[in-house]
Amino acid sequence: MTLAPRIPLNFFGMSFGLAGLAETWLTAAQQGHAPDTVGDVLLVIAALVWLATVVGYLRYVGAGAGRLKADLTDAVAGPFASLALITPMILAAQGLAPHAANAGKIVVDVFLALTVLLGGWFTGQWVYGPLELDHLHPGYFLPTVAGGLIAAASAAEVGQQRLAEVMFGLGLICWLILGSMILTRLLFRPSLPAPLLPTLAIEVAPAAVASLAYFAINGGLDIFAAGLAGYGLLMVLAQLRLLPLFLPLKFTPSTWAFTFSWAAVCTMALHWIETGRPAGHLAYTYLVLAAVTALIGAIALRTLIALGRRQLLPKPPAVRP
Repeated sequence: MTLAPRIPLNFFGMSFGLAGLAETWLTAAQQGHAPDTVGDVLLVIAALVWLATVVGYLRYVGAGAGRLKADLTDAVAGPFASLALITPMILAAQGLAPHAANAGKIVVDVFLALTVLLGGWFTGQWVYGPLELDHLHPGYFLPTVAGGLIAAASAAEVGQQRLAEVMFGLGLICWLILGSMILTRLLFRPSLPAPLLPTLAIEVAPAAVASLAYFAINGGLDIFAAGLAGYGLLMVLAQLRLLPLFLPLKFTPSTWAFTFSWAAVCTMALHWIETGRPAGHLAYTYLVLAAVTALIGAIALRTLIALGRRQLLPKPPAVRP
């Protein structure tokens, strides 16, 4: 009997991270410091990885009753399902809209609506659950915080200013609420289990993604953007203290949690470098590009190696004849 391989929800982090890297390169291209081709190629790769993951996941959930419900109600893995809907907003806003404005706007709107609906469902599910504090991890930012803020940036990029402002409010307020809850769990409860340690990298993302959304809506830097950067700097520096946790980790698909988070930080850094233009600003720009590309490229290469060795997908349970 042939079983459809199980596709864990965190596999959607692969296309999400690649889309984040594409946005970093496209930002550098808009500033005149890199070719558009690199970002465009990365968007195509991200779209193909997203499509392959969606097809594989639909085959998996279609092969057994109750699998989708079990995944969505999983207290640990469930929030990662939102990446299946968030990633296409980035792809449409960054890759499709510049070439086909109406098509890009439609795709953004469709996945924005789906993201909000899923975020509402997760919020209700967490209330209905009820949710135990020890189940919280930074991946809980994804459905509403990342979803809302990326929706805000995407809506602004396709010319829907008021919708972008609504989504910015959704993402920002959810960040304030969930951020305090998640940090409380991390500070006062037992350490996350090893497979979830990479999600600690997501702590750097909300301030960076909020900054990018604000740049897209507001078009510049001001006191609010500076405040977001201040908190973002704190979270980036906090990651240095977490290196003893990160360095011994073995590669797993959850390693992709590092990718979009740091891509967002680097994209935000490019905006600040370009605005301030300090002495040697081009060197800083290329250093940021090289660092984030090396990080995500190394994780992508390790993923391909695991795939080639048939170590990437979880082993299916044994089936009795």
